[in-house]
Parts: sequence; structure tokens; C-alpha cells
Amino acid sequence: MAQGAPTRAIAFDAHRRIPLETFFAHVRALAASLPEATHAVNLCEDRYRFLVAFCAVALRGQTTLLPPSRTRAAIDEVRALHPGSYCLGDSEPCGCAEAHLMPLPHYVALPDPLPRCDGPLPAIDDDALVAIGFTSGSTGTPKPNPKTWRNFRTSTMQNLAALAGLWPDGEAGVMHVVATVPPQHMYGMEMSVLLPLHGNVAVHGGRPFFPQDVAQALQDAPAPRLLVTTPVHLRALVESDIAWPPLAGIVTATAPLPQPLAAAAEARFGCEVREVFGSTETCVIARRRTALEEAWTPLPGVQLTPQPDGTQVQAAHLEQPVVLADLMELQSDGCFLLRGRQADLLEIAGKRASLSDLTRRLLAIPGVRDGIVFQLDDADEYGVRRIAALVVAPELHERDILQSLRRSVDSVFLPRRLQRVDALPRNETGKLPRAALLQLLQSSMR
Repeated sequence: MAQGAPTRAIAFDAHRRIPLETFFAHVRALAASLPEATHAVNLCEDRYRFLVAFCAVALRGQTTLLPPSRTRAAIDEVRALHPGSYCLGDSEPCGCAEAHLMPLPHYVALPDPLPRCDGPLPAIDDDALVAIGFTSGSTGTPKPNPKTWRNFRTSTMQNLAALAGLWPDGEAGVMHVVATVPPQHMYGMEMSVLLPLHGNVAVHGGRPFFPQDVAQALQDAPAPRLLVTTPVHLRALVESDIAWPPLAGIVTATAPLPQPLAAAAEARFGCEVREVFGSTETCVIARRRTALEEAWTPLPGVQLTPQPDGTQVQAAHLEQPVVLADLMELQSDGCFLLRGRQADLLEIAGKRASLSDLTRRLLAIPGVRDGIVFQLDDADEYGVRRIAALVVAPELHERDILQSLRRSVDSVFLPRRLQRVDALPRNETGKLPRAALLQLLQSSMR
């Protein structure tokens, strides 16, 4: 279940460090108390308790469901696909945002403090189906992706290789990870749940949100320290005036990291910012130092085959090849450049562009703090699906933004609907579900 000596720390916070032997005792006791079922939705807010619950569910022979978000609708949708499943989490109220209004049925609250039980070292079979992760829904309906223990164990070895060099060569001590991304997300699962199980890594039990909370969690962590975060969070940390302890490195994912932000973060924190690329379907498959590199380096054993509609991915941790919608341009040295997605490409009046490039140009306008360009579902009277944009730019007028876009964007690709908003509807990992974008566009036009 986990690697290392019994005294090796697997988790920590401001008050304690938790060794593997204590973790195993917690897992045994919780597993013995779980109800009879096949699937469970892990809603724990505390990262250590999520880790205990995840392993206890697996030890019981059950599968953890990882909804694309912790809204009541997302949880109910996933549970409807797996009748008889239950939810477990921290003491009430649990991770579901609406739990205080509509209590979750079949909810198991983890006891506080966690009970302990002695016994043999807990083990999980390599072929056990331990998790089903669901895609974010940013491009459509969330899709299930099953993961066996072997899948996770193999991909974690690759992730450890991807992080090599972020701490000193020959470093014998434990790497201490502080993560701002929820453990329910596949990126959070990989970097803050699986790493402590299979590497010489200890994870902070909390999920700090505000910059001062992140700084405090990092202060709680002994050196070397690794921050696992997202571009949205990283921007807030860079712009804060808080003093930071020395970091061994920063890892980021879930959304494209702008090169200027990567460079600013490296200057601000005095360490490398390493961006990783992956998906719920594939887990992490590539890395780059965005401040200095545009191309991505595939992880060891990852093979990429471009196709007209995307890219086929083969890797040791995948049961079978997976086709991603991302268009990749392979280079002679084995690295690749991302060229958007097939669904991201636009063709209007015989001209072509991509939504990701239009969004990049929008974000480059001085005064634009956040924004997104996307295509509407319905076509106009000419059969063209028009382009819209939502922009966070408190000091700019819509006409100023459009005027700036005209300098670098063909007129046929200018957003026909451009609305300024207070904030974009980003989820916990910074992604923008399409349904939320369309809803915000309609509400802002009323």
C-alpha cells in the first residue's frame, strides 16, 4: 500500500507528523467499519483523512468515485451511475457545498479522532479497481475513467521521475508537499495522495486557499518544500506581498500557464516552476519549464502518435492506448508542441483560428485580469456559430478590449458578444465548465 520504513512521515501539519505505522493503523480501523458496498464517493476536505479514506475503501475491496466537482448535482449524477454507493467525508458539514441544505443520503462521517487497529501490513492487489475519475466537463459531459492500483503505482513512478531535479541530488530527507488543489481532482490525486504513498514524500493535511494560508502551510513544512498548485492560484501568490520560505520547486497544472507568469513566479520564489501536462484519462504524461521552454518533454515510456482528430497516447500505466483531443506537433528530439484541439479550431469565411490562441491574445491585453473566448452552440442565420468572450477587466470598457483585439485578430474572429464580469466561473482547479460559461454569459446580458 505504501513504501518506506514504518517511521517514515507520510503526512504532517503545524502540530504533528504522521508516520506510516500510524497511517496503516488508521486505514485498518476505518476499513473494518465501512458499510458493505461496491463504490464510495470520498468528500474529505482534510487531505490526510482523504488519504486514509481512499486506502481504507481500496483495502475493503471497494472503488472510490471522483466526481468532476463536489456540487450536489455532480455527486448525485455519479452515484446514479453506481447504485448503492455511499459518501464518506469529514465530520459534518462534508465537502458537498449544499450539504447543509440537502443532507447527503448514505453519508459516513469519519470519526474524530481516527481509530487505530493493529495488524499485518495492509496490501492492495495490483489488479484492484481503486478509483474512477470523471473528466471536468469543460468540453462536454463528464466521462468515467477507471484506474487500477497498478495504473496508479506505475504512473506515480513516472511522476517521481518528472519531478527529479527539483530537490538537491542525493537529498536523503523527505520532500514536504503543500497542495492547493483538491485531492478529488486527478492532478491532486497524483501529486498529493499517490506521491506520499509511493515516494519519500510527506503531504500537508490541509488545502490552503488564500495566500497567507499557503504561506503558513509552507512555514509548517520542513525543507525541502514543494508547492503543488494551479495557474490561477499561482498568480494570486505572485501578486501578494507575503514573505515566503525557501521552496525547492513549484508544480502547476489544470490550465495553460502563461510564460510571463511562469517567469514572474520563478523570480518571486527563487525556484523552478515545472508545468506538467496530463488528463483524467492519461494522468500526467509530460513536463516543461514554462519560463524557458515552449515544448513539452514526454515522461519516460510515453509514446505519442498524432492523428487527424488528436493524439494517441501509449504508456506503461495505461491498459490500452488513449486518444486525446489535443493536437500535438512532434519534434525531432521527441518533444512536442501543443497546437490546440480539433474542437478548438475555427473556420469562418475560409479563414482559420483557434480558441486557445484567441484567449491568449485576450489575456495579453494590459488591464485584462482573466478571460475566455469560446464558441456558442447555436448558429446564426448564415449557419455560423459565433464567438463570445467573458472578460475580467474592471478598468477597461468593452470597446477598448475589442479595439485592442482588432490589432492582432482578424475581424471575422472578433467576439460578437463580449461581456465584462466580476469573475469567471472557475471550479476548484481553475477549469471553466462550458455550461457555467454559457449560463454566466446569458445572465450578464440581462
